Amino acid sequence: MNVIMSCGGTGGHIYPAIAIADKIKEHHPDANILFIGTKKGMENSLVPAAGYEIRGIDASGIDRHHLVSNIKTLRDAMKGSQEAYHIMKDFKPDVAIGTGGYVTGSVIMTASRLGVPCYIHEQNAVVGVSNKMLERYATKVFISFESSKDQFRHPEKTVLSGNPIRSAFKVLDKAQCRQELGYSEEDRILLIFGGSLGAEIINKAALSFSCETAADGIKLIFITGRRYFDEIKAEYDARGGVPENTRLLPYADNMPTLMCASDLVVSRAGAIAVSELLACGKPSVLIPSPNVTNNHQFHNAKAVADSGAALLLQESSMKDDPELFSGSVISLLESPERLNAMSEAAVKIARLDAADIIYQNLNI
Repeated sequence: MNVIMSCGGTGGHIYPAIAIADKIKEHHPDANILFIGTKKGMENSLVPAAGYEIRGIDASGIDRHHLVSNIKTLRDAMKGSQEAYHIMKDFKPDVAIGTGGYVTGSVIMTASRLGVPCYIHEQNAVVGVSNKMLERYATKVFISFESSKDQFRHPEKTVLSGNPIRSAFKVLDKAQCRQELGYSEEDRILLIFGGSLGAEIINKAALSFSCETAADGIKLIFITGRRYFDEIKAEYDARGGVPENTRLLPYADNMPTLMCASDLVVSRAGAIAVSELLACGKPSVLIPSPNVTNNHQFHNAKAVADSGAALLLQESSMKDDPELFSGSVISLLESPERLNAMSEAAVKIARLDAADIIYQNLNI
């Protein structure tokens, strides 16, 4: 059996594809699985690290602010479709699965034209334009939120699966993770990250919080994102260096361990990050990005906050009140009862069987 997986851009699209591929391999060890991504995206490191081959094609996104630049987007789509066609004619896939990113449109449309059964997965509460366009080519559409169903023209195609996450998030032990990282069971640990690419406002808030609480006994794991690391490190140096309570990282390959070891996590509200937090039963402070299509991160965060598993902070509120971030985080860390209640709420709404549901509906 030959399977095409298509994903690209951010970890939020890539990790679900890897989780689905792992589930297929679990049931079909001899399956040949080929990923198709962009030529320069982070999928080119994450996918091989997970043990899968990847091929790159041309793809770029629509620029809603500079319409002239979309001429290149159209050219990339045409070239990418040709490249995808040649890859598939050689690989002869039995099924094609897309989990998002600019590249997925060309792959799924090309696979459909070749008569290959296609499936797509929508991670967010608000359905993206690309998936609305691609549903016509899909045998089934996997969704992560019940509210997404009626946003499709053919809701009968949808299957509520949740977001498939890496198995490592489901099996780790908190005490063991802390020992591995060099922390004690008594430490209060805060993990802050702004998604796979980083987030400027979260980084600024984390920097101030780190310096303000250097002597308060809070252990901070601060992941800046690679593009912000040098800037943040220089700011620390200007303030006398990184405080002893802070572990500063540009990126982390061991996110399951870091997340599991923490008492509280501050994060953007990308769908996969949210799903991973819930799988770990982690209390969280979610700061949705306002710079995403349809404000979908706000809706992701609100669904979790309404369940009692997270505190929702908006960027606009943080800008209006510079003390809001630190006050909210410290208040939570000083209330074990509230953290426990948030953890229990997270466990109640976590979906740990998403990859199984998707596999069972692939008809392979």
